[in-house]
Amino acid sequence: MPADLHCHTKLSDSSMGIDDLIVLAQKRGITTIAITDRDCQAGTVRGKIIGERRGITVIPGVEISAYDAKRGRRADIICYLSDSPDRLEGLCRRNILARKKASQLMTLKIAAKYPLTPELVLKCASGSTAVFEQHIMHALLECGMTDRIYGDLYYKLFSPDSPENVLVRADYPDPAEVIDAIHEAGGIAVLARPGACEGFELLEELIPKGLDGIEVWHPEHTEEQTKALLGIAESNGILAVGGTDFRGMYSKTPISVGECSTPDAQVKALMGYKTKMKKRKAAAEGK
Repeated sequence: MPADLHCHTKLSDSSMGIDDLIVLAQKRGITTIAITDRDCQAGTVRGKIIGERRGITVIPGVEISAYDAKRGRRADIICYLSDSPDRLEGLCRRNILARKKASQLMTLKIAAKYPLTPELVLKCASGSTAVFEQHIMHALLECGMTDRIYGDLYYKLFSPDSPENVLVRADYPDPAEVIDAIHEAGGIAVLARPGACEGFELLEELIPKGLDGIEVWHPEHTEEQTKALLGIAESNGILAVGGTDFRGMYSKTPISVGECSTPDAQVKALMGYKTKMKKRKAAAEGK
């Protein structure tokens, strides 16, 4: 059964709680999901427990924010199956703090132009570890300034190409630094949605630095990008995974759990990856 290996919960930038996410997966016949909240691992233990009750395998994960300074773009790295997730907590906390500072400044900029209060934004972000763009848009929707999360107003405020954007760059670490931190925690590092983030050049740079895999299947990837990314993964002998990047009503387009997924063979490769690497390392050291 295919697996959705990129799902968010209300702990970060989704509108849906852990319990409801797992029930949704069960209702849709998806037996394996990965909870990959942004810079937050708090939902993985609860998710695993609830998943076991519902017959759903929940793979622990976290999407760690990074910044590609060379190209001036955000670049996220997903960590799967960390042996020591506590080793990533410091990095996650720093990223959450950086996001909070940036979101406070953006909220103040917007509040100067629209009838919005920081208190309302915080209410819309209730349950999350930080304030995301979706929460600010939710507050603007509540105020009657827009009729949707993603629309003209969103791109006016949050698109880098908009002359009226209120963007404030959060101080995130370099992608290579994130990969090293994931490996130190005994995790598997996968570059998230490189096609959607114009990350092909970064991808080629990160593979020699130890990147373990690529998110090949993603709703924002074109058919050509998906084919190219799969080819890169296969030619470099690294993992290929995929998922919906599910965020409930905060998803950019209407999509439900499992509509974009990882095939069985690639799920098995992910689950057996660390054992394979240990055997390869032992064989190399024995020579």
